[in-house]
Amino acid sequence: MQQDRHFTNAALLTRRHAAVARGVGQAHELFVQKALNAELWDVEGRRFIDFAGGIAVLNTGHLHAGVIAAVKAQLELYTHTCFQVVAYEPYVEVCERLNTLAPGAFAKKSLLLTTGAEAVENAIKIARAYTKRPGVIAFTGGYHGRTNLTLGLTGKVAPYKIGFGPFPGETYHALFPNALHGVSVEQALHSVELIFKTDIEPERVAAFIVEPVQGEGGFYVAPPEFISGLKALADRYGILLIADEVQTGAGRTGTWFASEQWPVAPDLITTAKSLAGGFPLAGVVGRADVMDAPAPGGLGGTYAGSPVACAAALAVIEAFAQENLLARSQDMGALLVRSLKDLAARVPAIGDVRGLGAMVAIELFENGDLQRPDAALTKKVVAEAARRGLILLSCGTHGNVIRILVPLTASDDLLHEGLAILADSLEAAATAAN
Repeated sequence: MQQDRHFTNAALLTRRHAAVARGVGQAHELFVQKALNAELWDVEGRRFIDFAGGIAVLNTGHLHAGVIAAVKAQLELYTHTCFQVVAYEPYVEVCERLNTLAPGAFAKKSLLLTTGAEAVENAIKIARAYTKRPGVIAFTGGYHGRTNLTLGLTGKVAPYKIGFGPFPGETYHALFPNALHGVSVEQALHSVELIFKTDIEPERVAAFIVEPVQGEGGFYVAPPEFISGLKALADRYGILLIADEVQTGAGRTGTWFASEQWPVAPDLITTAKSLAGGFPLAGVVGRADVMDAPAPGGLGGTYAGSPVACAAALAVIEAFAQENLLARSQDMGALLVRSLKDLAARVPAIGDVRGLGAMVAIELFENGDLQRPDAALTKKVVAEAARRGLILLSCGTHGNVIRILVPLTASDDLLHEGLAILADSLEAAATAAN
C-alpha cells in the first residue's frame, strides 16, 4: 500500500485531538483504511483480527457481500422520504420479519428507529403510554444508552454518567444477580421488592428493563430463575417486562433474540447494532396491544427506519438463514469458551469464563483473587493484543472484563489465530505485572 505520510495513525490522531470533542473516546489509537469480514487494515497497512466487531454491530462481518449488494440496489431507487411522509415497503417488511422472529405467543407489531438509545427511549414511552404509569426499574451494571433518559437507566457511572446529571426522575435501580460477585437471584428479586417499599409503589411502575446479557456491565448472563421471578412480579402488579437486546440481538447469543432462551417472553424488545450489518437501524418489537398504545404521531423520527438501512437489515436476516449463522453462533461460542477455559487453567488471573452463544468474556483478577478485580492488567492485555494484531474491547463495572464480539462469519482458523494472540498477550502482560 502506497503510504501518504499525512495519513499515518500519529498524524490522524493529532488532527483528531484538534478537531474532535474530547469526550468522544477511542479504544485504540488506530485509523482504519479497509476491512473485510473479521479483519481490518489500518492506514499504515497493518492487518488486525477484529474481535470487537464495532461493539457487536458486525455479526455478519465487515462488507458482507449480500448486505452491500442490497444497499447498492436501494441506492439506485431512493435514499430518504421520511416514512411518516411517504412510506416504503422495506420498512414494513423489516417490521414483519421482526414480528415473526420475536418470542411470545401473541400478536406483535414493530417500530423502526435509528439508534439503540432511541429504541430504549421509545420502549419506555410505549410502556408509559400503555400502563399510564411513570416509574421504570432498571438494574445495576446495566447499560441502555447515552441520552439523558437512557443514562438515567444505565447502572454504571464511569465514564457514561459523570457530569451529565440531573437525570429524569421515576427511574430506579435494583440489583442484577451476579453469583461471581456475591449477588444471588433471591437478593436481586428482594431488591426489587425493597424499591416497592422504599421508593415507589408497584402500581406506579410501568416497566422493568433488563439486558439478557449485560453488555458494558461485564457480559453477565441473566439467570432464567431471575427472569421468571421478575416476570411473576410484573404480572402480579401489571408491570411490563422490556428486554434490552441492542447488543444481544441479531443472533449474537445463538438465537436471533437472546430472550428466546428465557422461560417467559418479554412484552417489549429493543434491538439495534447488528440488525443492519453496520448501517444505522434500531427497533422496538412487542405485544401489538402495547405497541399500539401511543396515538398516531406519537412515535417516529426523521431518519427512523432509513430505507438504505432497511435494505441492509433484510439482507442480514437472509444471510442468517442462508449461512446458518445461528448454529454458527452456538458453535463459535462453544469453541471460544473451550479455548478460554484451557487458557484459564494456565493463567491464574482469569477468574471466570462466561457467555451465551458467541457473546463471550473473561474476567481478570489479581492472582485469581475474586475480591481484587484487575483493571490494570486488563488494560495492558488489550494494548498488548493490539500491538500484536488483535482488536479487543474491555468492559465491566470494575473495568476488568475482556469481551469477544468477533463476527459470526469468521473462520475457525481466524478464531484460533486471534485466540493465540490473546493468550500470548495475556501471558506477556501477566508476566510483566509480576
